[in-house]
Amino acid sequence: MEYLEELGEELVKRGLRVRIVQPRGQSPALHVLNPEASALTENIIAEQGPDGWWYWWSWAERIVPAGDAAGAADRVARVLAV
Repeated sequence: MEYLEELGEELVKRGLRVRIVQPRGQSPALHVLNPEASALTENIIAEQGPDGWWYWWSWAERIVPAGDAAGAADRVARVLAV
């Protein structure tokens, strides 16, 4: 959850809205919303694999290692057209 909180702080700095959600039976996710275009949303998760913790897109593609919240925020902001 700490990695999601760090990413959330970075995304708020970039003008996005965030909240942590935990659907029943699933890992926590960071729900990200572009407040200027509410159709632009994404759920980001942080999960540990054999090579460490990573941020992941909802379509199961890695973003960056979870220690790089600023790098992840840059990519998410780009995808959500900020």
